[in-house]
Amino acid sequence: MSDLSIELHWQRATPVLQPGKYSNAHTVLYNASYDVQVDSAPDWGGDPANTNPEQALASALSSCHMMTFLALCAKADWPVASYHDYAVAHLGKNPKGQMSVTRIDLHPVVRFDTGFSVSDSELEQMQHRAHRYCFIANSLADSVEINIL
Repeated sequence: MSDLSIELHWQRATPVLQPGKYSNAHTVLYNASYDVQVDSAPDWGGDPANTNPEQALASALSSCHMMTFLALCAKADWPVASYHDYAVAHLGKNPKGQMSVTRIDLHPVVRFDTGFSVSDSELEQMQHRAHRYCFIANSLADSVEINIL
C-alpha cells in the first residue's frame, strides 16, 4: 500500500523551553511544495490565523468522505454538480478523561445536474455508504456524525 508523508518543522523562538512560555507555531510541508502554518487551537493559546491539528483532522475526514461519496456517485451514475461541507471538530474529554476530538460533524450539501434528483432517503444512504468506506473515518472511532441538509 501507499506511504504518504509530510514534513513538519518547529523552531524554538525563546532562550529556553518553559511551560506556557513558548510558541507551538510550526510549518507543515505537503508534497515538498505547499507550506501550511499550524499552531495550537486558539483555546490553547494558538494563533487563530493558523490552522490547528484538530481542524486538519476535520479537513482530512471531510475531504476523504467527499472523495468516497463522489466515487460512489460516479459508479451509480449520479451527476454530482457540486459538493460543499462544513466540518466541525469538537474538543472535550474522552471516557478516559483525556482531551481529544470527541466528535466530528460533517454537514454535506450536494447539488446535482439540472433535471436529476434523488430522494432524501437515497441521499442519506449514499452518504452513510461513503462514511463506511472512507479511509479516514475507518481510522477514527465512532465519533463522526453526518448531518445531511
